Amino acid sequence: MAAKKASIKTAEVPGPKSVELGKLKEKYISKAIGIGQPAYIEKAEGSLITDIDGNVFIDMGSGIGVMNVGHSNKEVVNAIKKQAEKFVHTCFMVVPYEGYVRLAEKLANVAPHKGLSKSGLFNSGAEAVENSVKISRHYTKKPAAFSFTHAFHGRTFLAMALTSKEMPYKAGFGPLPESYKVEFAYCYRCPFKMEYPSCGVACADKIDEIWSSKEFEGKVACLVGEPIPGEGGFIVPPKEFYAKITKYCKKHGIIYVDDEIQTGAGRTGKMWCVEHWPGVEPDLLVSGKGIGGGFPVSAVTGRPEIMDAPQIGGLGGTFGGNPVACAAALAQFPIIENSMKNVPMVNAYMTKRLKEMQSRFRVIGDIRGMGAMMAVELVSDPKSKTPASKETKAIKAAAFKKGMILLTCGTFDNVIRLHPSMIMPADVLEQAMDILEASFEEGTKVQ
Repeated sequence: MAAKKASIKTAEVPGPKSVELGKLKEKYISKAIGIGQPAYIEKAEGSLITDIDGNVFIDMGSGIGVMNVGHSNKEVVNAIKKQAEKFVHTCFMVVPYEGYVRLAEKLANVAPHKGLSKSGLFNSGAEAVENSVKISRHYTKKPAAFSFTHAFHGRTFLAMALTSKEMPYKAGFGPLPESYKVEFAYCYRCPFKMEYPSCGVACADKIDEIWSSKEFEGKVACLVGEPIPGEGGFIVPPKEFYAKITKYCKKHGIIYVDDEIQTGAGRTGKMWCVEHWPGVEPDLLVSGKGIGGGFPVSAVTGRPEIMDAPQIGGLGGTFGGNPVACAAALAQFPIIENSMKNVPMVNAYMTKRLKEMQSRFRVIGDIRGMGAMMAVELVSDPKSKTPASKETKAIKAAAFKKGMILLTCGTFDNVIRLHPSMIMPADVLEQAMDILEASFEEGTKVQ
């Protein structure tokens, strides 16, 4: 019988079986591959994970924003089994199959605007990001690629260059491919020491100024931007920010690449996060994570003239658009579309509870997010906004001991992120927020 709520059965967490596997991990796996919560999983269903010691955890990480409609959805699992019984691989470029075509068709039908009608399928989000830059350079015949401060776009070389955070993602791996950073609209820590809305979203205007300079005029191929930076701390920009970015991209002939790897697939209450903001029309959209139902599949979807620019054979990959991954994605999309109606309720409850916690815990400096994607930035002093990274780590550890998988993020390692399933049951979500509150009580005692 499936578990209904979190419960810890072992005297210590992780339990003895997980501890033994942890010893083997230390012996056989690179230390560079870190583990946040070392409870080794046996099964997962819905919003709950059961480890090999019988402990049940609420999953507020969703595999870093992948399991948008929960674990082991029956329709998705059945689609995977059905496809696996037929064939699991041919390479679409060698022997094509319907699933790849149907997934590209679906991506066109759910795109944020009708102009995005052609796709290429890949494996990971990082691979899709790299291909979006390749496509942009080929189409524009320009070299420079821009991204934002606080961005995360992946761990491969070009994606890593576009990523902002040095430790642990970039440190020691250089030299990296050339790329350029511009400031994101991080209103809680405005880099220009201004206040919204009186600032007029000057951070976007500054980007126009940079692109108009002698150094970059006529040389920029693309700007890759997350609507809400994920690893950077779930930073929600003003509604005018990306509308201005779209305008300036058009002015300078720059491809706007919308990185929806973490924000897409319904997580914010719309299929794609940019749909929340009028006037925002990407030239290319990068998707991954939540579209695949747990399987590795990603995509670049864009305007036909841009997507068709590279030579035949210029895009592809052995496993890109794997047939089983396509089957999982195609089964998941209708569930996502039906589940988005639950997102406002999930958001409203999390927001209510977080605001109540903010009134109790001085360490909570900022509450932000959108849909089933909420974050709390912790500071040791509300006025100085000094990042409280020790408390953040302690709260995460306390939540784990109490039966919840919790993720942290932020450029300053001081943000707790909440990534529940879009359809997390109300009683499970209530328990999750109870655990979080208890973890704040314990974690904020750290000296």
